[in-house]
Amino acid sequence: MRIIAPSYKRVKGVLTHLVLPEVSYAVHEFEADEYKAAGYQVIVIPDELKGNIARVRNWIKRMAWQEGEFVIIDDDIASFQYWQDSKAVKLVGDHAMEHIESMCIVAKDFGSPVFGVNPASDKGGYREYTPFSTTSYCSGSFHAFVLPTICEYDEDIPLKEDYDYTIQLCNIHRIMLRFNQYHLIKNDHGNVGGCADYRTMSREREQMGLFQRKWGRHIVREDTRSKGYDINPIIKIPIKGV
Repeated sequence: MRIIAPSYKRVKGVLTHLVLPEVSYAVHEFEADEYKAAGYQVIVIPDELKGNIARVRNWIKRMAWQEGEFVIIDDDIASFQYWQDSKAVKLVGDHAMEHIESMCIVAKDFGSPVFGVNPASDKGGYREYTPFSTTSYCSGSFHAFVLPTICEYDEDIPLKEDYDYTIQLCNIHRIMLRFNQYHLIKNDHGNVGGCADYRTMSREREQMGLFQRKWGRHIVREDTRSKGYDINPIIKIPIKGV
């Protein structure tokens, strides 16, 4: 299984190789030599794709699927963990790959072309009596592709592409499996490069509007519980599942 992390202007900030040494960083032509010089495994992306993470993800998806199963993961993963007896157990290297490969087998048995992990990294976000979710949001920080799918990331809403992709998979395949026991610890606060280069509040609001018009306000809702404007939508997928 290939592990691929899109990266943009972060040669000094990437971390995922410390957790998953097999990772290849997918970087644009203009900075590929810099990543190679740092000793990283590199996949070179055409420069014309930059500025739109959904476009990058689609390029990786088409390229990687030719060789079989793969994972698209963020480049700033500080730790990959799972909950056991209320304690977070860290997974690194071969041990992590064994768990990912086991999850692939389960996802295939479920008939889920893509699977993810719990977006919540605190213990309160994991309920032991709900080990799997089938219609809940799976962050683009970890999308594993194990069966063919016609679903593509929507390049018109690259700031909401993972929320949209969850809905697409549930609409077409009636499932997007999520392993709630597993989660990621990221170093994304204050990190430069990546989507931070083009993420602004005005663009967030614009894309939320596009996202709601695409699926309807009964499926895509703004989170009004927090103070100010929350850029993370709440999605309610109207099919059977958890």
